[in-house]
Amino acid sequence: MDKKDEADYKRTHSFALVRGSDMPDEMRAETIEMCVTALEKFASDNEKAAKMIKETMDKTFGSLWNVVIGESFGLDITHDVKGLLYFYFCTVAICIWKCS
Repeated sequence: MDKKDEADYKRTHSFALVRGSDMPDEMRAETIEMCVTALEKFASDNEKAAKMIKETMDKTFGSLWNVVIGESFGLDITHDVKGLLYFYFCTVAICIWKCS
């Protein structure tokens, strides 16, 4: 895929596609907005974006948040109730969850 095709693909798919969540609606919307900001700021570095999201989640919603960002991964987690969000944005998947 050349640069033009990739840019067109990202523009076409530049919305959050939620695959699973038990967060309250307001919290989910705020978290998605925060994730999109981090992904735009660190477009080529998922590790820095994940770190920014985790630190912001810890400050905003209390500590013990975990974040995974990538294009191809699988996981099986145990999380606190109302503490899970799994969605796709552009070409990456983001999973955020809170542990006890």
